[in-house]
Amino acid sequence: MKWNAELYDNKHSFVFEYGENVLELLDVKKGERVLDLGCGTGHLTQQLHERGAVVTGIDSSPDMIWQAKETYHDVDFEVADGTDFHFDKPFDAVFSNATLHWILDADAAIKCVYDSLKPGGRFVAEMGGKGNMGILVAATQKVLTAHGYTELAKKQQWYFPSLGEYSSKLEAQGFRVTFAAHFDRDTLLQDGRQGVAKWLNMFGPIYFEGIAPAEKEQILNEITDILEPDYKKNGEWYADYKRLRFIAVK
Repeated sequence: MKWNAELYDNKHSFVFEYGENVLELLDVKKGERVLDLGCGTGHLTQQLHERGAVVTGIDSSPDMIWQAKETYHDVDFEVADGTDFHFDKPFDAVFSNATLHWILDADAAIKCVYDSLKPGGRFVAEMGGKGNMGILVAATQKVLTAHGYTELAKKQQWYFPSLGEYSSKLEAQGFRVTFAAHFDRDTLLQDGRQGVAKWLNMFGPIYFEGIAPAEKEQILNEITDILEPDYKKNGEWYADYKRLRFIAVK
């Protein structure tokens, strides 16, 4: 998937803003070596640097890494695959926010994290959990199917596990899970009704591959109409986020 770094920063800043709470869970100490897995445009990586960590940010998107390097010059950023990365010197902690649900091969990602940590090192992360965006996905699939795009409707691009499912995967790789929570977090979309289309354009373009612009606009409007009763609250629009947050120790 090709990421639009500008759209990400301008209209979906909630992704890294909510991640600031996960930084508190990490509780980084000055001088600790930290890897930010899926760093995006680097905002949280920079905050780790400001808290005294020796931090490296990695992301699979060259556009995101380019933007991060342009914005933050005192942090190391690299393009790397979340299922196949290696560093010669181990880290005290691996941090990840809103990335792991994009990695369908969760076992490979967890193994890479485990191998990159010192003994006693911690893996602190938040990701989409079971049921995340379930209302939106169902509406999207319904409208695509009605328009004859049954194959597009079946496409899977996210992995939203339950707490037990992901904890078991962590334990299978050798981690000890010391904290885990699966919770609802309705998330404000910017630009009201238009926020639904912008969210799908940012995070769900796979659903619309090959669809002509005019028909795509119609489909997005129909999806938004279906979502309105659940998403519109007191004049604002909120996405049905469900998050999984954990600490695991090597």
